[in-house]
Amino acid sequence: MSWTKHSTPEHEAIAGALTILRCQVGSGVHGTAIAGTDDRDEMGICLEPPDYVIGLRHFDQYVYRTQPEGARSGPGDLDLTVYSLRKWMRLAVGGNPTVLLPLFVPESEIVSVTDLGRDLRADPGLVLSRQAGHRFLGYLRSQRDRMVDHPQGKRTNRPELIARYGYDTKYAGHMVRLGVQGVELLETGRITLPMPEPWRSLIVGMRQGAHTREEALALAADLEDRLERLIPVCDLPEHPDMDRVNRWLVAAYRETWASAVPLS
Repeated sequence: MSWTKHSTPEHEAIAGALTILRCQVGSGVHGTAIAGTDDRDEMGICLEPPDYVIGLRHFDQYVYRTQPEGARSGPGDLDLTVYSLRKWMRLAVGGNPTVLLPLFVPESEIVSVTDLGRDLRADPGLVLSRQAGHRFLGYLRSQRDRMVDHPQGKRTNRPELIARYGYDTKYAGHMVRLGVQGVELLETGRITLPMPEPWRSLIVGMRQGAHTREEALALAADLEDRLERLIPVCDLPEHPDMDRVNRWLVAAYRETWASAVPLS
């Protein structure tokens, strides 16, 4: 693996020593992986030592990839990102769909967890709000734009799927998954992982070319409409209670620093 600005030995030591939660994310935890084609994605959350918070040193995240930077991951490869708790919290209160996953992954997909990590998982309401609905909607639209090669969007990096199926079926699967999970989150305050049927089989089939591009876009349009209608009327608050979030963070860092063994 080649080193990047987020994957130095210093970053690795912090992530390894003070990680409170590490779990599988990506298609493996969604239940939509295609055997022999997908890598393994993991996410962790760690607490930086005091000098990285109140001093001049800096830690946002640690990244490990089996493949060198810029190379696509393949079967058996690991892509791991360990966020600082403060960065993870900033993304979570903003409703980032991927960052919210550790709150809902089943116990079987957890690599490691501390008491603080369990406390975080036990209270998704700390970070959830209607902002998540807006983020799921935005991510759905982003995947759709990439799939249809929107003039201002990003072109696919999977030309083999277009050659085989006529469109990027992986983008299509992500697009529909985001819609389904966004609707569930707004309706119930939870995300079921792995995805429940019939959606799981539908998305796996979509990734394998069992549905046309037009069918995928029609499904996404229906889910987009449902999200737009749910956001202003769902039971989630408009924004998280940031005072409560800050109190939780301060207590978490104080307790961890008081008991942690200093990094050498």
